[in-house]
Amino acid sequence: MSSYQVVLLPGDGIGPEIVGEAVRVLEKVTKPGAIQFSSQLLGGKAIDETGEPFPEVTRQAVLAADAVLLGAVGGPKWDKGPGHLRPEGGLLALRKALGVYANLRPVKAFPELIDASPLKADVAGAVDLLIVRELTGGVYFGERERGSNSEGERFARDTMLYTEPEIRRVVRRGFEIAQGRSKRLTSVDKANVLDSSRLWREIVEEMKGDYPDVQVEHVLVDACAMYLVTKPHYFDVVVTENLFGDILSDEAAVLTGSIGLLPSASLGDKSGLYEPIHGSAPDIAGQGIANPVGTILSAAMMLRYSLQMSEEASRIERAVAAALSEGARTKDIARPGEKVLSTKEMTEAILARL
Repeated sequence: MSSYQVVLLPGDGIGPEIVGEAVRVLEKVTKPGAIQFSSQLLGGKAIDETGEPFPEVTRQAVLAADAVLLGAVGGPKWDKGPGHLRPEGGLLALRKALGVYANLRPVKAFPELIDASPLKADVAGAVDLLIVRELTGGVYFGERERGSNSEGERFARDTMLYTEPEIRRVVRRGFEIAQGRSKRLTSVDKANVLDSSRLWREIVEEMKGDYPDVQVEHVLVDACAMYLVTKPHYFDVVVTENLFGDILSDEAAVLTGSIGLLPSASLGDKSGLYEPIHGSAPDIAGQGIANPVGTILSAAMMLRYSLQMSEEASRIERAVAAALSEGARTKDIARPGEKVLSTKEMTEAILARL
């Protein structure tokens, strides 16, 4: 059996710590030699060492890989550079290079951590949804400009652009995922104001006939933001464009009580990019207290979606649930008086239950 090639992009801040722990879990749950790992630079560290956030050697490596596992990028050290020379510019370029147009963010409450959620227990306990965010179009990738007018007043312009193929491919992913869940799809837009959203809604309406078993509903983005905190059980699969998905998925992450628990998968027609949804947390980097669960669960998604190892993915997910249920806690999810585990100790608690 040939090995799968996985490129690790540890990145900045806590990224190297959490990626290292995820690799320990992957090596335990898979057969020896099943995955070959290599590491490359991305983000702030890449800027420091090469002068650019997404070096050409990294580009070539990720394009040749079966999957990519990312830690996190960014930090105050690099906040003052121009956009294309910031760590986040490297992340956007990475997504574009891989063609990963559909970002999947599952948000599901762990019963043992309900009291960490800002919502009432009966509301938080019902959270079980998946957001499908378009990832390579929209305002983040549209034309932009900064300048001054004839009166010397500064202006800035960012363009929201979507084409029909861009919308169709991510909406199709949403429908297909909904078919494997509860057969409910919520499409989120701002069709009462934006022409790009009106096109989005038209295309969803045209496509729903191909999926007669899926119930489709359109919700405006502001209403969706409200419903996420008042009745999150209302949602199962949510599909939306890039900017709205960025904001809504971070809002949804808080519902579970800790952003450190949640994974994500970014899928295209070939490779996949997997990363926890939290940031680089430079304030705690190097202290050994970061929560590795989001990255470990991202690795499980990688096994399922890119490496055809669904059983191994399920084993990781069950081990995480068992460790949490038996009281394993890092600092971000521990209640007063509970024992706090380090990053490595949390991983060891999961490894012990594999």
